[in-house]
Amino acid sequence: MGLRITTWNVNGIRNPFGYQPWRDKRSFAAMFDILEADIVIFQETKIQRKDLSDDMVLVPGWDCYFSLPRHKKGYSGVVIYTRQSACAPIRAEEGITGILCPPNSSTSFSELPEEQQIGGYPTASQLAASVVDATTLDSEGRCVILEFPAFVLFGVYSPANRDETRDDFRLGFLDVLDARIRNIVAMGKRVVLTGDLNISRDEIDSANAEASMRKQGLTGLEFVSTPARRIFNHLLEGGKVFGERDEGRENPVLWDICRAFHPKRKGMFTCWEQKVNARPGNCGSRIDYVLCSPAMKDWFLDSNIQEGLMGSDHCPVYAVIKDTIYIDGEQRDVKDVMNPPGMFLNGKRLREYSVTNDPLPLSGKLIPEFFGRRNIRDMFARKPSVQQLQSTDATITDIEGIEAGKPSDGPATMVPPFPILTTAQVPPPSAPGIATNSISVAGQKRPVAEVSSNKPLKRAKSSTSASASPAASRGQRSLKGFFKPKASSTTTTDSIVEEPKTPEAKNSDNYGGLCVQAAGDVLEASDMAATTSKLASPSLNESTPNESTQGATSGIQSNATSPSNARKASTQDQETVHDPIQSKESWSKLFTKPVAPRCEGHNEPCITLLTKKPGMNLGRSFWMCPRPLGPSGAKEKNTQWRCQTFIWCSDWNSSVGNGE
Repeated sequence: MGLRITTWNVNGIRNPFGYQPWRDKRSFAAMFDILEADIVIFQETKIQRKDLSDDMVLVPGWDCYFSLPRHKKGYSGVVIYTRQSACAPIRAEEGITGILCPPNSSTSFSELPEEQQIGGYPTASQLAASVVDATTLDSEGRCVILEFPAFVLFGVYSPANRDETRDDFRLGFLDVLDARIRNIVAMGKRVVLTGDLNISRDEIDSANAEASMRKQGLTGLEFVSTPARRIFNHLLEGGKVFGERDEGRENPVLWDICRAFHPKRKGMFTCWEQKVNARPGNCGSRIDYVLCSPAMKDWFLDSNIQEGLMGSDHCPVYAVIKDTIYIDGEQRDVKDVMNPPGMFLNGKRLREYSVTNDPLPLSGKLIPEFFGRRNIRDMFARKPSVQQLQSTDATITDIEGIEAGKPSDGPATMVPPFPILTTAQVPPPSAPGIATNSISVAGQKRPVAEVSSNKPLKRAKSSTSASASPAASRGQRSLKGFFKPKASSTTTTDSIVEEPKTPEAKNSDNYGGLCVQAAGDVLEASDMAATTSKLASPSLNESTPNESTQGATSGIQSNATSPSNARKASTQDQETVHDPIQSKESWSKLFTKPVAPRCEGHNEPCITLLTKKPGMNLGRSFWMCPRPLGPSGAKEKNTQWRCQTFIWCSDWNSSVGNGE
C-alpha cells in the first residue's frame, strides 16, 4: 500500500468531529484509519498547552509533535502525527528559524550539537532580509519539522493575506521558509513541504482569479508576480517567474506532486469560503500542498485531494510513497528509510517501537502531564510500588497503636490515610458526639481527635422558632400566588399580650412617627407572622423586656395599614387591567424573527449576513440569496446558483413586504 502522507487544515483540531464520518466514533485513531494515512499534518489546531487532552496526545499506536502559539489564544497551531508501525523520525524541531529551544532546555535548536540538529538554519543575512525578527516569526506555532533518514518533512501553516497590517509578517515568514528549505537542500538532504501555504499557484488554482484581477486591475503577468506568489513560484519546478530570477533563488527546489498527477484538471480546489456557502458550487482555491524535492519524483504512487470529506473549510490532500523506492542508487523498502537504523531491514521489523526510548524530546508523549501513561485508564490501573505498600502497612499499624493507647513504633512523620481535622474543624469539647479524650503519641506535637460512634453533631433548633406561626413558613405555593393580593384576616389586638409599660416606654405609642391603631383595626396575616417571628428571634429573646416590647410595637406600627391606604390600593388594582391578548402580541413581536424577503431569482427566503469589509457600511446587516455561489464565483441570473438579490436590513419592512 505504501506510505501515505496527508495534510489537512482542520480549522480547530476537534472541528471535524461535528461532521460525518468522524461524528460516530469521535476519536483520532478512527479518524486516521478513515484517512488511511501514516503521517498526518494538521494546521490551525487552535489550541493552547492547557487544552491538550489524553485522547489528543495519547493516541494508541501514534506519536505526535505539536507547535502551539506562544501568545494568541485559539490561533494557528500545527501538529504532526506519525504511525509507529510505519515510521519514526530521528529528529524533531519547532519553528523555521531554529531560535526556539527544545522542551526542558535553554539551548536553541540551532546551537545544539551537530548530531542533534536538522540543520539548514537561516544565516544572519537571510534573517536580515525579513522585517520581522526571528522570535516573532516562530511565536505563532506555524511550523513543525521532522527528519527521517529518507527526507526532512515540513508541516507549515503560512500566514493568510487578510489585511495590509500582516503583509510584513507574511512575506518575512515566506522569505525565511524559502531560505531554510534551500539551505537544507544544499546540505544534500531531500525535503517534503506540506501544509496550508495560503497561496494559489496559478490562475487555474483559483475559481475567481479573473474576477480578482479585474477588481484589482491586474494583468495575468502581474497576478502571478505578486510578492508572495513570486516567492512561491521561485521554489517550484515549472513555476511562473517573469523576468530575472531573484538572487539566491536561481534554481527551483520543489515539485508539485498533486498537480503533476493532474496537470490540466480544473476545479481542483482545497479551500472554500464558508460564509458565502461556496463549497457546493466548488468556488474555491487550491492553497494546500504536498511538495517534494525533484529527486523524489519517482517515489510517489498517487496524489489527490479528498474534497468529499467534510469537517472544515479545507479538504485533505494526500500523496502516497511506493513500497520500494530508489534512493542513493539502490532499491530500498520504504520502511527501512522511514525509521531509525536497526528498526527495519528489508521491510521486516527487527525491534518494536519503544514508548519510553524512541520518542524525541518534542514528542507530545513526553509532556509532563502525559509522560509514562498510555491512556487515561493507566491512572487508575497502575499498581502501587513496594515502598508505597510498606508505608501504607506502617501507617495502619500506627493507627491501630493509637486506638489501643500504645505508642507508635513507626516514624513520627507518618501521615494517616484519613484526613486529620484542623483546628478550625475540631468541635469544642462541650459539643456532644465528640470524645474529649486525647492520647499522647510519641513524636506528635498535638493530640489526635477521636471521632466517636455517636450520631453526627447537628445544630439544635431553638424552641422559639418551633413555636413560630405556621403562616410564616408556608410561603408562596404557586406562581399565581405572586399576583394575587394578600389575604387579610381580622385579628383584634386582644390576641397581642401587652406588657406593662415602663416609664421609658410611656410615649412609645408615637414611636417612629406612626400610631398604633385601636382595637378592631385590621392586621394582615403576613404582618402578624412577621411580628411573631421578631418576638421569637434569638436576638430579641436575649434582650431586656423593654427592648422586646418596643421591637414588637414598632413591628406592628411599621406594618399596619390604614383603611384609606387599603381603599387606594384596591382602586388602583381595579383601574390597572392588563389585556392578555395584547400582552401576548407584544411579546410575540419582540421575540419573533423578522420575516425574510424572497430572492428575485428563485423566490426563496433570503439569508442575512453582516458586512465586515472596512468602510462606511461596516457592521450593517443585509439580505441575500440563500443559494451557494456558482463555479464562476459571481452572482448569476436564471441559473441554479446565487442570484443578484441584495437588500439592506434597514431598508426592509417585513410588514409592508408581506402585505400586512
